[in-house]
Amino acid sequence: MSDEYQIVSMPGQQGVPVPPRIDRADFVDKIKPEQIVEVLRHKLLGEEFDGTKWIKIPALQVNALSETGAWEIANLMLGAGSINVSISKLDKNQISARVRNLMKEVLVKILSSWKVYDIKDVGQIYYICSIVFSNALVVLSQADEGSIQELFKTTINEQRMVSSEKKEQPKWRQVLGI
Repeated sequence: MSDEYQIVSMPGQQGVPVPPRIDRADFVDKIKPEQIVEVLRHKLLGEEFDGTKWIKIPALQVNALSETGAWEIANLMLGAGSINVSISKLDKNQISARVRNLMKEVLVKILSSWKVYDIKDVGQIYYICSIVFSNALVVLSQADEGSIQELFKTTINEQRMVSSEKKEQPKWRQVLGI
């Protein structure tokens, strides 16, 4: 094992090679769970991405929230969709409790600000809750039993250098025939 890797002791196991800090940092930079929050905000506004910009879709305006509603509901997802949560180690009970608390908070926000959010009917509340619930469950499930942490442990970047130079014998060895 080269000295490029740190050996991390795991309970009940031998040491596990962990990639260098820079490799793990690059990996974390590629995980962007907060991007879905931005997508959710646009979806709650009844918009679709056409490849270059977000455009309002007339058929989706029936369930669309106001600008304030879309921002506030999407911002509630930041707590569940942050990089810190993704790389945490949560068990099923913690995930369940977090999703339950998030849904309570969403419902309180919707019911207390229904005029500001432009809530027109009960179906819209179910629509919003379904989007938030399914997204939160998926994001939090990434942290189930530290699955991202386990992925870190298996992400290994090897660098090998092979030298093909032929070593020349010193002159005195050649003279002695050694």
